[in-house]
Amino acid sequence: MKPAPFAYERPRDLSSALTSLAGGGPAAKIMAGGQSLGPMLNLRLVAPELIVDVTGVDELKQADLGADELVLGACVTHADIEDGRVPDVTGGAMRAVAANIAYRAVRNRGTIGGSLSHADPSADWVSALSALGASVTLRSQAGTRKILISEFVTGALQSCLMPDELVVAVHVPKRAASSQWAYVKTCRKTGEFAHGLCAVLIDPDAGTARIVIGAIDAAPILVLHPEEMFGGPIKGDYKERFDARVADRLLSAAGVSEPAHRHIHLTVLKRAIREAA
Repeated sequence: MKPAPFAYERPRDLSSALTSLAGGGPAAKIMAGGQSLGPMLNLRLVAPELIVDVTGVDELKQADLGADELVLGACVTHADIEDGRVPDVTGGAMRAVAANIAYRAVRNRGTIGGSLSHADPSADWVSALSALGASVTLRSQAGTRKILISEFVTGALQSCLMPDELVVAVHVPKRAASSQWAYVKTCRKTGEFAHGLCAVLIDPDAGTARIVIGAIDAAPILVLHPEEMFGGPIKGDYKERFDARVADRLLSAAGVSEPAHRHIHLTVLKRAIREAA
């Protein structure tokens, strides 16, 4: 199939892009890499009246390194991150995640902002960046707001992005030297959507942990009280103290009711804990 007819604009600056988006209203769609929107257009799952192509906006392709965080423009591609064309404040965590997204052709065109805007709970950046404590800057003609990615994605293919808003930047905090990281996903074959994934950032020195479980039929699960899985405060021996029975109950309470699905997610979680340690 081919897309339904639509108008097309390719603004050269952010102000013009926001003007086009506001003028198009709910009938407008943003296109960056097009790796999600393109197939949806061809299958006529969406039929916007206007496509606003933001690949000509240089501001959205910048990377700024500060003292405590890295700010990536929304149009930075997965390949830019994989190949080290932008700085990395995560000790290689982001490069490893990017290198395992789908296929190289997808990584060459797909963008970090586009992936987050699509809000697929099986997508890599949605869970990985949430575990890293990242946030996004959203902008419209009315103003700018900044929100944690763990709060930005509200459900499967749902976010708090308003129709006239655009993801303009991703803020990634500098990873502590004492922190330990793992990102594990399982797919039937390379390039397919994951049916189980987990991102883990644990800092035994600080006694903190961020554990995110994705590839579910809702927003990824950010485990609010990870210490429960380890029988108390998080310390250097957390791998030995991990209690799979508690983790299983937490998954069930979070809405993963099917035992087979819980088994997949629990297996991926166990692997992530081992790899982090």
